[in-house]
Amino acid sequence: MQLTIAHLSDVHLAPLRGLSPMHLNIKRALGFANWMMKRRKVHRREAVDALVADLARQNVDHIIVSGDLVNLGLPGEHVAALEWLEQLGPPERVSVVPGNHDIYCTLRRDPGVERWRAYMTSDAAGAPLAAQGERGFPYVRLLGKLAVVGLNSAMPTRPFQANGRIGERQLGALATTLDRLRQDGLMRLVVVHHPPLAGQADARRGLLDADRLEALLTTHGAELVVHGHNHVDMHATRTWPGGRVDVVGIASASVARAHQHESLGRYNLIRLNPADPASGIEIVSRGLTSPDGPVAEVGRRNLAGAPARS
Repeated sequence: MQLTIAHLSDVHLAPLRGLSPMHLNIKRALGFANWMMKRRKVHRREAVDALVADLARQNVDHIIVSGDLVNLGLPGEHVAALEWLEQLGPPERVSVVPGNHDIYCTLRRDPGVERWRAYMTSDAAGAPLAAQGERGFPYVRLLGKLAVVGLNSAMPTRPFQANGRIGERQLGALATTLDRLRQDGLMRLVVVHHPPLAGQADARRGLLDADRLEALLTTHGAELVVHGHNHVDMHATRTWPGGRVDVVGIASASVARAHQHESLGRYNLIRLNPADPASGIEIVSRGLTSPDGPVAEVGRRNLAGAPARS
């Protein structure tokens, strides 16, 4: 049975909500200045709304949001993001992982992204297959023969830093989880915010243990890994003893005007048949065709089919 999965990332929901002296520090002050001078002109809510309206007409089976729902990691932003998620779909239909802008600074007693926990937890079928990692990650959700595996790469960082880390416990749990899913004959779709391979982001912005995550993927395997963070479309491949790992990044969903190397807002439709991985994976990109223009297909590619899982 073919499934269609929608993947969007880096929505950077505007406007900012809840900035107060209580939550202001050097990192947020610099981030707020950057937002006011630059980012708010690029990342526009109307771009996100246009993509979501188009997505609603695509008859998708599941939606993945791979982080950076907000901008300064403020409690008010987290509340607004939860409201947006509830409009996007119920937790059983939407899977989320946090990004570096979501876990921007330490929040002390505030729950932060835990407000989104219903969208970031294993379902009843996937829970027995998810090894215990750290703070509920990795999680597993089953869509027939497809397993969606969510990772948390986000952590509080210093000013001018946007790094991520998977961490020892989560890496160990991921290895066990991927093996369990393979043994059950499931197709594995891993979701993470930061690009998962070494060298895919610079030292200030990259995953600090990308080399370890890459080594894990090339040992234990996954049929597809999706990510955001770099605000550009990306595709890389690696191999593991059972076949090929496709790693696909998506541009930001909120870009409403030309900005450096970034395309206008877009999202991906991922079409695959978990019961027959050898049939391949189709990626259809849909996005804004002009700042004020309609959303349309802007790209299409077919990833080679994976060999039968051993």
